[in-house]
Amino acid sequence: MSKKDFRLLLIDDDEADAFLTRMALEEARFLLEVEVCQNGQEALERLQQGETPDLILLDLNMPRMSGFEFLQQMKQQDCFKPLPVVVLTTSSSSEDINRAYALGAVGFLTKPVDMNDFIQALRGLENYWLELVRLPQLAV
Repeated sequence: MSKKDFRLLLIDDDEADAFLTRMALEEARFLLEVEVCQNGQEALERLQQGETPDLILLDLNMPRMSGFEFLQQMKQQDCFKPLPVVVLTTSSSSEDINRAYALGAVGFLTKPVDMNDFIQALRGLENYWLELVRLPQLAV
């Protein structure tokens, strides 16, 4: 898979955070297609319509359907179980970290406050997901 074929779904209700994340992805040279959903319900509906990304970045605290609720409902559907979800949130609570992994997240990143640190974190994410890992092909 080439970088330009890589599809990322960002689920975050905070427009400013979503904008900063997109900007940091661009600064990190994360060359991909990014779609944004503002809550878990919207994201779940998008997935059920056949729009499956290669990776999901998921905030936890959102209206309508939290990140935890989204993760639980998504992973209950066999066709979406292999889809990797990385939690990207302001939380660093061990309870949140443990719960996210228990529900099927493959990673948990606490959003750094400093933009340069955020860009570095996303560069590491890019290296891992676009260079090192082999992703499953989903049959939806």
